[in-house]
Amino acid sequence: MPRLILVRHGQSQWNLENRFTGWWDVDLTPKGEDEARAAGALLAAKGLLPTRAFTSVQTRAIRTLHLMLDAARRSWVPEAKDWRLNERHYGGLTGLDKAETTARHGAAQVKLWRRSFDVPPPLLEPGSAFDLSADPRYAGVRVPATESLKDTIARVLPCYEAAIAPALAAGETVLVAAHGNSLRALVKHLSAICDAEITGLEIPTGQPIVYELDDRLAAIERYYLSER
Repeated sequence: MPRLILVRHGQSQWNLENRFTGWWDVDLTPKGEDEARAAGALLAAKGLLPTRAFTSVQTRAIRTLHLMLDAARRSWVPEAKDWRLNERHYGGLTGLDKAETTARHGAAQVKLWRRSFDVPPPLLEPGSAFDLSADPRYAGVRVPATESLKDTIARVLPCYEAAIAPALAAGETVLVAAHGNSLRALVKHLSAICDAEITGLEIPTGQPIVYELDDRLAAIERYYLSER
């Protein structure tokens, strides 16, 4: 029976500082490192050991994956990195303090940018401090200037279909260490959650979500491993 394990990266420095992060590359805090190790130790304790892994090209997700695999004694597991598993791009909100942004623009507007399904934040201006168009990890990629959740889903699902689903179909136990919104995309797809409801789904850091799948990769069950 195929199994898919989804884990949002451990607490990052900008999670701690309450800033919009998106595609900007920040590292884990010590708490985030501990969350990742604990998630890996939980996999080992429950005997749910991945045989293949996927992550984004962002440091916080990559380090979460490596700390998890090390704690589970599975550092040898083949892994693939794909920019399509990156966090949602927060455009012109990138780097801003969330509380200050709310005070400036109003709670209703910030909620619309953060929680609507298809309304993106303001565009990131070319040449800004957070412009990643020249970052070598995105060579040949058209880096977005902003994204809605709908936009994020549109790039995550082709990655799932092209790489993750074939691994599951081959009988692998697959671990995906990624981000709140890229994981929302996978949960929406696998659990058939409607557009209006997926925006309210909260995915905590460092907590493995397990999907039990049938041979057609349809979801039989979804649960947090810590609750089993």
